[in-house]
Amino acid sequence: MTVHARAAIVGTGNRAQQFTEGLARREHIEVAAFCDPNRVRMAHHNRLLAAAGRPQAAVYAPDRFAEMLRAERVDTVVVTTVDALHDGYIVAALRAGCRVVTEKPMTTDAERCHRILDTVAETGGDLSVAFNYRFNPVHELVHRHLREGIVGDVVSVHFEWLLDVRHGADYFRRWHREKANSGGLMVHKAGHHFDLVNWWLGSRPRRVFGLGRLAFYGRENGERTGYRRDYERAHGSPAAADDPFALHLADNEGLRALYLDAEQEDGYHRDRNVFGDGITIEDDMAVLVRYATGATMSYHLTAYSPWEGYRVMFNGTGGRLELEVEESLWQRPQAKVTSTKGAVHGDTEMEHAGGARIRVRPLWQPPYDVEIPAFDHTGHGGGDARMLRALFDGETGPAGGAQTATAVDGALALATGLAANTAFERGEAVDIDDVVRLG
Repeated sequence: MTVHARAAIVGTGNRAQQFTEGLARREHIEVAAFCDPNRVRMAHHNRLLAAAGRPQAAVYAPDRFAEMLRAERVDTVVVTTVDALHDGYIVAALRAGCRVVTEKPMTTDAERCHRILDTVAETGGDLSVAFNYRFNPVHELVHRHLREGIVGDVVSVHFEWLLDVRHGADYFRRWHREKANSGGLMVHKAGHHFDLVNWWLGSRPRRVFGLGRLAFYGRENGERTGYRRDYERAHGSPAAADDPFALHLADNEGLRALYLDAEQEDGYHRDRNVFGDGITIEDDMAVLVRYATGATMSYHLTAYSPWEGYRVMFNGTGGRLELEVEESLWQRPQAKVTSTKGAVHGDTEMEHAGGARIRVRPLWQPPYDVEIPAFDHTGHGGGDARMLRALFDGETGPAGGAQTATAVDGALALATGLAANTAFERGEAVDIDDVVRLG
């Protein structure tokens, strides 16, 4: 076996598992080190390496990050920490001459974004943002048809995203519920979609208006609707036993190992009450965006829907293209949420496992459905595996297909979310250039 890269993974929560397992399957890459404040979680990831027959990785606390890069001869750094911490590791790794792959979002505010972009410019370093939605075959098919002008010039886009009361609730159980950590769903989750639309349109956002609020989750809303149960976190709480919104970590071996057994290290609770105090993000958001091409997008995110999926409609000078993705997994009768597959964020085996339809409605002609070739729907519609091949194997798709996202792509997606957050606060439209300096 010839190893061509020595990688370090920074942050060893649930989402990091796809990188640990994905890199472990690649003989040309060795996972040389993990960096995390929690030794129990790093031990769990080392067990994943052992299960794949790969050598154990060295483990380091965050304050030894620079030492780790030198001592372990790291040349590739994968950043999967709390979103607000991404920039520190990205900047340090780039300045040490490492290639960097970061989970999306690239970061959470304009100051951190500028620091990253300035460092990329100064070092000429290689930074990729893991926007896996680009690599979903259905999304690529939409991209190809739009590039071929199937609806003429795109004038407007309507994008509706529905997170159901299992998946959507998960953002309100954990650190993402605090905007200081995640930037809110406009940054953490909608950044997926903002990058997709930037890529689909081949354009940049220019101006954003939005309205958002916490309408369903949180103590006040839970008391108003009667959904609230009186507990802080689900584990060990009798009041959570029959709560359909509770996550029971002890019922899932992986979540137990990553979080419940690791609490003694850092006190982090992964199963907080979604109708508790201290939630600073929104759960219902409406956004309007104007792009450099003149096209507009209306975007709506609902995090408390009875079903999961998304609909995107492109209106053009030659007709209309409609994409509809329904997560069939979520259509089962609603039952008590434990920690079953697909009930938590980052469970890439089941996310986006439903069916998709692309319908074209030309002017003066009957509508027709675009044939979607059969593919593996697991892992964000097959996007995760294809993204890993692009990032770490150098695989490229057909001309015009998905390309790995750059630092500028990451900044453009972030800029839309930050402008939306600013519009929520001000109640007025916001120019992208007033939020993030993109040059």
